[in-house]
Amino acid sequence: MKYKTFIFDFDYTLADATVGIVQCSNYALGQMGLPPESVENIRKTVGMTLPDMLCTLTGISDEESGRQFYSLFLSKADEVIADSTVLMPDTVTVISSLRQRGIKTAIVSTKVRYRIEETLNLMGIIELFDLIVGLEDVTEPKPSPEGLLKAIEHFGADKDAVLFIGDSLIDANTANNASVDFAAVLTGTTTHEEFLSLPHVYIAKNLTEMMEFSESV
Repeated sequence: MKYKTFIFDFDYTLADATVGIVQCSNYALGQMGLPPESVENIRKTVGMTLPDMLCTLTGISDEESGRQFYSLFLSKADEVIADSTVLMPDTVTVISSLRQRGIKTAIVSTKVRYRIEETLNLMGIIELFDLIVGLEDVTEPKPSPEGLLKAIEHFGADKDAVLFIGDSLIDANTANNASVDFAAVLTGTTTHEEFLSLPHVYIAKNLTEMMEFSESV
């Protein structure tokens, strides 16, 4: 296998937190006196920072509103996100298979690290990952390559042997900015056609198909 380090996005790549994210988003919007948004509109913002989410949903872009939305969202998330998050059907199988081969595994996400850790601890699978890099661990979120490069440096990995797997154009741009290979999974809201516009080594229906590709190179 060419790749010795597999680094994953979290939301819509390894797990689905739609139920909780919708609750938190509409709670924050309501507290700010704004109307609720549809599930589909909110799903399309997953992977963005919370201020960017607010801007995309409402057009509101000032820093104070962004901070308010961030604070309100996180206060609700403390109550609902971990319990309402579910893993993608093949997450455990794929990551376990990688670990059995001695492959290093990590997560790089715009989600706060402590939330990912809380979720994985609740599911009893945090030991499947060598490293988690979240929003609080970087000065610039994705598509800045900072988090991805931090993970690569942590492992002392050769970039040619690193594969970053994600479900969004933000993830594709992050890999491109870090000069590492990118494999897309179609388990989020980004289509096959949209991924064609950015560098990638493979576009997979899911993690299982991504794994099959990685075994062939």
